[in-house]
Amino acid sequence: MIQVIGIGMGLGQITTEAAAALRECDYIIAASKRDDDGLLALRSAVCDAYDLPLIVVPDPERNRATESVRGEAGYVGAVTDWHAARVAAYREVISTHAGRPGFLVWGDPALYDSTIRIVRELDDDYSVIAGISAPQLLAARHRIVLHEVGQPVLITTQRRLASAVAGGSENVVVMLTSGFADDLVAEAGIADWQIWWGANLGTPSERLVAGTAGEVAEQIRSARDAARAEAGWVMDLYLVRKP
Repeated sequence: MIQVIGIGMGLGQITTEAAAALRECDYIIAASKRDDDGLLALRSAVCDAYDLPLIVVPDPERNRATESVRGEAGYVGAVTDWHAARVAAYREVISTHAGRPGFLVWGDPALYDSTIRIVRELDDDYSVIAGISAPQLLAARHRIVLHEVGQPVLITTQRRLASAVAGGSENVVVMLTSGFADDLVAEAGIADWQIWWGANLGTPSERLVAGTAGEVAEQIRSARDAARAEAGWVMDLYLVRKP
């Protein structure tokens, strides 16, 4: 059986259930995007703590040229092809290693992560362990609730933020970001909205910014750059709310 284990942002956020699942694994499979992959280093620290071999697989290239030319359809197609290449690479590892493999997922496997979809292609026999998600950490760090009393919260990607606002959403958690700047504020029409932003949450390079979106865009950009410079990588998200 394959274990898909949510680990939050690393050792300090591994739940008791996740720890038990790690002890049941014989090795961990992880993709490496580059030689100095900081997120791979964090996975390696988890493996060291639980005395688990880490099998590193070079991550297949994703066709971003197709995404940019063909829009949403190109994005979906490129990601589908990328996932298929990952399945093939992981299947080769599993076929040559005895025992129970595990995959460590940042945050929670159910939220903007494709590990479950990939593992489902590898084997029907798998389990999923929940992890602490980035939206949970964002709310905790800013000491807020993600929604107003009795109101909904939409969780979406930055590429869909403008359409979400145009469709009437007034309380939006935004993930899979590529930076936050004045042009995004203008496109989405959220200059007077409140924003709570965070990067690399739960790590030493954590950064937080809150304020009015139109006023703190540059502050967020600077904080994002600082988080990347300190850690060698950056993962950020934010909540925006209509006043």
